[in-house]
Amino acid sequence: MKTFQNKPCLPILFFLALTTLQGICLGQNSPQDFLNAHNSARAQVGVGPMTWDQSAANFARGYVNSKLRDCNMVHSGNRQYGENLAKGSGDFTGRAAVDLWVSEKANYNYHSNSCAGGRVCGHYTQVVWRNSNRLGCARARCNNGWWLVSCNYAPPGNYIGQRPY
Repeated sequence: MKTFQNKPCLPILFFLALTTLQGICLGQNSPQDFLNAHNSARAQVGVGPMTWDQSAANFARGYVNSKLRDCNMVHSGNRQYGENLAKGSGDFTGRAAVDLWVSEKANYNYHSNSCAGGRVCGHYTQVVWRNSNRLGCARARCNNGWWLVSCNYAPPGNYIGQRPY
């Protein structure tokens, strides 16, 4: 083992490795990362920013934790919040989940207020729903190795016949 001023370097190296690994694990999954991803999409269509809602985040955390055994993407059925779910493997981040939802923008036609035939766009419209101004998200690793992400929106959006913005 190398030494620096007659002291072992191992604790410093361990600390740096641990710090780096924590950064990798937390990168793109913090409340601010979720907010930045949502608010960027909202700004593109002239919708104001969201703020973090710890109650919504707690709900999301409880829900993803309840799905760890099977990782099935089934909506919670809670009517207090709007909800987007995503799952992915590898290093699937919260940012990647939001990017998936925002990619549905290509399927949304503002003039007809509808999705392209046979396409999905409701995740995107929830992200940019003007009246949804509070956000809480959580990400958890399921027993099968997949990641499950839930974002909850208050007040909920996606009302039939209403435009998101």
